Amino acid sequence: MVDIAIIDYGMGNLRSVRQALQAVAPAASVVVTDNPQEVLGASRVVFPGQGAMPDCIRELEARGLRAALLHAARTKPFLGICIGLQMLFEHSEEGDTPGLGILPGRVVRFANNLCDAEHSKLKVPHMGWNQVHHGGHPLWKGIDQDARFYFVHSYYVCPKDTELVQATSCYPQAFTCAVARDNLFAVQFHPEKSQDAGLRLLKNFVNWAPI
Repeated sequence: MVDIAIIDYGMGNLRSVRQALQAVAPAASVVVTDNPQEVLGASRVVFPGQGAMPDCIRELEARGLRAALLHAARTKPFLGICIGLQMLFEHSEEGDTPGLGILPGRVVRFANNLCDAEHSKLKVPHMGWNQVHHGGHPLWKGIDQDARFYFVHSYYVCPKDTELVQATSCYPQAFTCAVARDNLFAVQFHPEKSQDAGLRLLKNFVNWAPI
């Protein structure tokens, strides 16, 4: 039986995600798979990815993974990463693309005229290390408040339900960078690239037993 299935829909290098999970759970069976049956049979599911939202949705559909993903998001510990967070929502401005509709809300682009407190122009995409202000969810256990995580994104999620929000970051205004509901947790940053804090979050996910 597969302990952790990492959904492969052809978008992004998933090797680093697998390596990070294997590092925090060396005894676990961790597979990168585009097989819906393996996703359905796994104890836990990770939904990562990078790239443009229209391409990601198209590839997910082409590989017949939508139904297995929707089932996993309802029934077992589920972790979304980066575009794997954005695709959970109803709609994205990127390519005017419908999302999976698992969570209520939309995905919007950072403005082009962002400036920091010193009035210096900020680049889009938001790329690099940034502080994360988090709440009391079990996946934050042992992670310092305002710990730094690694981001690469031009779009961010705007949940309709504020109770979904489990963390924010600032660029320069606050934006949602983590959400949770029941057995589902998803983040905008890359825990697999975020050193100790990221590995701790992944370890917490491996040990998470949502009610």
